[in-house]
Amino acid sequence: MATAERRRGRPPQLSKKQIVAAVSAGHNVDELTMRELASRLGVGHSALYRWVRNRDELFDLLGAEVVDRVLSDAGAVTGDWRADLRRIARAMHVRILAVPGYATHLTRPHPHDAHATDRLRSAVIDLFVAGGIGHEAARRSWYITVTGVIGWLAFQEQPHHLGASAPTFDTYLEVLVRGLPADD
Repeated sequence: MATAERRRGRPPQLSKKQIVAAVSAGHNVDELTMRELASRLGVGHSALYRWVRNRDELFDLLGAEVVDRVLSDAGAVTGDWRADLRRIARAMHVRILAVPGYATHLTRPHPHDAHATDRLRSAVIDLFVAGGIGHEAARRSWYITVTGVIGWLAFQEQPHHLGASAPTFDTYLEVLVRGLPADD
């Protein structure tokens, strides 16, 4: 009779980086269970719960990493808000779509990691303000930008919705940018 050998010594150590990598490496993150993630990491689900208490915390961890990568990819604010916004939106395109199902998850009601969201919001509002747009118009433009880009990315995750006549992300982005800033 074959029995599993009991492992001796310390259990495998996890890190936030390993957890994010395992989340990102799978299929649809929106359908990922904590047990499945623990299995990917080669640990028991109780070990995973020492790092993240639930799926909301898991998505907070993922969101913080995605925002770090987006802001790093986008680079410094130049004062040309249109060019800066294009860089941030393209970085969002690359980084969010790199995690299958994440854009779709973001379009659904869920608790957001306030810190990561605030960092992205501040970066976008700051680029509008640095480009000479008033603070209130910059705030409205942030909401239009984030809902538009995330919505488009979620739409893009569903290839059966995209027909041959669907515009590219760059075409969509150009139309979006031309319509900003959002003045009443």
